[in-house]
Amino acid sequence: MVVGILTVELSLGDIFSLKEKRQIVKSIIDRIKYRYNVSIAEVDKQDVKRRAVIGMACVSNSNQLVDRQLDIILDFLEVDGRFAIEDIRKEIL
Repeated sequence: MVVGILTVELSLGDIFSLKEKRQIVKSIIDRIKYRYNVSIAEVDKQDVKRRAVIGMACVSNSNQLVDRQLDIILDFLEVDGRFAIEDIRKEIL
């Protein structure tokens, strides 16, 4: 069994309320969850308006499949124009 873990820190730019932040983060999480079938959640900086940390995990029997899946998710995030990616941590166990 191979487990891939991806943690992405996002900078949300000109967000003025936690409500706005939560709408964007929830949208990102829902889209990734249903499109790529991974476990995903906001894992840090929940009370910081302009930052979010999203963690996700993928399980498979192949290192290549997990690595490719996480890379595809990163590509998907980079195309979204509502935020900038500040930090990426990827680990395959």
